[in-house]
Amino acid sequence: MKIKVYDRSYEYITQNSKECDEKTAFVLTKQNQKYLDEAKQKAHSVISIEDVKELFGIDQIKIIGITGTNGKTTTASAIYSFLLDLGYKTALQGTRGFFINDMPVEGKSLTTPSVLDTYRHIYQAVESGCEFFVMEVSSHAIVQDRIEGLDFELKILTNITQDHLDYHKTLDEYVQVKNSFFQDESKKLINKDETKAKFNIKNTFTYGIENPATYKLMAYTLNEGLSGIIQKFDKVVPFSASLYGFFNLYNILAAIAAVDLVTDKNLEDIVEVVDNFAGVSGRMEVVSKDPFVIVDFAHTPDGMEKVLNALKEKDIVVVFGAGGDRDKLKRPLMGKVAEHLAKKIIITSDNPRNEDPQAIVDDILKGIDDKENVTVELNRKEAIKKALEIKEENEIVAILGKGDEEYQIIYDKKFPFDDREVVKELLKGY
Repeated sequence: MKIKVYDRSYEYITQNSKECDEKTAFVLTKQNQKYLDEAKQKAHSVISIEDVKELFGIDQIKIIGITGTNGKTTTASAIYSFLLDLGYKTALQGTRGFFINDMPVEGKSLTTPSVLDTYRHIYQAVESGCEFFVMEVSSHAIVQDRIEGLDFELKILTNITQDHLDYHKTLDEYVQVKNSFFQDESKKLINKDETKAKFNIKNTFTYGIENPATYKLMAYTLNEGLSGIIQKFDKVVPFSASLYGFFNLYNILAAIAAVDLVTDKNLEDIVEVVDNFAGVSGRMEVVSKDPFVIVDFAHTPDGMEKVLNALKEKDIVVVFGAGGDRDKLKRPLMGKVAEHLAKKIIITSDNPRNEDPQAIVDDILKGIDDKENVTVELNRKEAIKKALEIKEENEIVAILGKGDEEYQIIYDKKFPFDDREVVKELLKGY
């Protein structure tokens, strides 16, 4: 993609050597160094990522980056919501897309886009008068230098559990990648209850429930939403939120702490706007109350455990699968979590991509010892239908893995499929 620029001897910039011409400057990054010779032959000139920072006025905005296996999207969205409600112009980039001042600008894409796309988004935010740019930072983006040159006002760690081992190969490598984001001296906010977190203690603040932290949750309730009491040194402040699940206490706590660290608002002002945040589409989303049906994006053992534990007051009928061409080691672990926490299990297809859906299911089944209450239905719509049919009174149906995705990936094609819409369609027939 070419980006139009002004007041320069060139008219466009690009990170793609194939797009270079006499009017286009090539932006040299760590990702595209091997194409430098090709670019030199065609480009107007070669510029650095530092040149782009100056060109786009990147230093005029405060960047907040959130990484972690789970909770990135909810935490980022909560920070974005709180800042807007407190009167700050703010942009958000992440799994859900790109937003400026509560308006959608671009649809869903990668959690963290290419480095030049992120710079373009930051430039749009600066042009819109934003004071803050909130972004999700994936492990892939850290390894691939898609955050090259960015100076973060605050870096946040939610947690580190197993995921993406198809790419990172080992859990140790994955943990090391996540932790590498926190080795500089920039301001950091770390989940104190995450035992795998390793970070530079300089300019580090913490939040937690189980362990002493800068922002400590002293007490909480999970009835009809969340409520709790935060202690920061000698200050004690209550809050309430319209979200479900123990794990969301961490997301909300991180968001409150983040806003406290990057603004001059006091905690009392910040907690006043917390209850305005209704959560993220496809994350613990209540699709129906009668029957009670939850849709969630949980697609890791830890994510599943958090969601199912949040619903454990009632018996659970869980529908889930696992993505194809992705970490195979987590599949039996997901099966084990389902066996321990759900009363009835329906295993189905997620996004099988280029893998045989039955082979993916077989991997999941390896983690389940007692298969008496397990049903396999590869057709995801039929699996959801089966869950609604076998659900008994006082049971909850939890459909996991895809959240607010509006498609199913089979081979290299995307087919329209939205768990939430499928549930609503099926319930019309009851």
